[in-house]
Amino acid sequence: MPPSRLLTLAFALAAAAGLHGQPLTDAKVTELRAQIRANFFIPEPLPSLDAKTHRRFAPAAGVKAEAVTYTTQLGSRVPAILYLPDPLPRGKIPAFIVVNGHGGDKYAWYAYFTGVSYARGGAAVLTYDQAGEGERSGNRTSGTREHDKLVGDATMARRLEGLMLTDVMQAVSYLRSRPEVDAARIGAAGYSLGSFVLSIAGAIEPRLHACVLVGGGNLDGPGGYWDRAKQMCQGLPYRSLEFLGDRPAVIYALHAARGPTLIWNGRADTVVNMPKTQDDFFEDLRRRVIAQRGSAEGVFEFGFIPATSHRPYFLTRPVVAWLERQLDFPNWTARTLEQPPETHISEWATQNGVAMDKLYATEEREGGTRAVGTDVPGVARETLSVFTAEEWQRHKSELTFDGWTERARAAR
Repeated sequence: MPPSRLLTLAFALAAAAGLHGQPLTDAKVTELRAQIRANFFIPEPLPSLDAKTHRRFAPAAGVKAEAVTYTTQLGSRVPAILYLPDPLPRGKIPAFIVVNGHGGDKYAWYAYFTGVSYARGGAAVLTYDQAGEGERSGNRTSGTREHDKLVGDATMARRLEGLMLTDVMQAVSYLRSRPEVDAARIGAAGYSLGSFVLSIAGAIEPRLHACVLVGGGNLDGPGGYWDRAKQMCQGLPYRSLEFLGDRPAVIYALHAARGPTLIWNGRADTVVNMPKTQDDFFEDLRRRVIAQRGSAEGVFEFGFIPATSHRPYFLTRPVVAWLERQLDFPNWTARTLEQPPETHISEWATQNGVAMDKLYATEEREGGTRAVGTDVPGVARETLSVFTAEEWQRHKSELTFDGWTERARAAR
């Protein structure tokens, strides 16, 4: 029997022995997190950060930024932008991580807009290139969906998911290393594919305080949407967690052991099967999580916006207000967020020459987003690049998805 199958069988036996009939103990939470990390080949301990600031710049009024890199799995490095309020508020500030969807990276409009808007709210914001996108793609472009072209078996799919999870965990490590940041007030939001990645990361990364899942979070059962989704980055990795038993309930019970989670979506989001997973679905899932957890404390909250589809809702007022309650942004209050100034994204993108994916630029999807914040300027792509084209060529092997894939195949 292959080692990977033996590992899955061992986890299944452990789950059968420990996950039925009684709430999860603290010891069981620790054990399950270790099992999930091992399933996805996440290094223990995590790699040394070796963080570097390559340059500093001012992307917008009231905001300063740094182009940085730090390590992730197998010697790869993550190019990222750190946004900071300018001037810095007194005392330590909260921090926020954006986990992108398919085709998304630090150049995506919502990553950049979040960086500027949340930094003005008083937070440190980290946006980074998803595996195979931006400066991690083989041709330094966006929207490649390069990792979807990966050919491999279930083990390689678990390694890919492990890379994405390690990226999130290293983002947490990086923010904790920053002297401005309050290590107890780090949050993250995942959009679409990012919601799937963060649903698992939020279960195994106790250093995250608050998580928001949008354009997803509706984790379902055997043969459901997430089992059938893109196989290398979602379907096969999700199926590899069958040893948990009731996967969604256990995953969100582990979230509850970490801290607050919000799942927020458009009711008409057909991209991730949301019309078939409405209030009854989430209420039933909450009941199962409470049974696993032994109480309702920390169990996820959820909500919908009527007649809307796939959007980065962490830029909208209800979610920003929820995050303010969890993270305490220095420059935002509950009162200021009752009726905050907002930007209609499709109009903003047109006025500022900001590129949007045509599939998602419609009013029903991302184009219709009413994002908290105004006066966010457009930004040239090179402004958000960590490296010049010539520098990137010199660092290509440690940045690109192809470089990681070669090392991952060798590691098997």
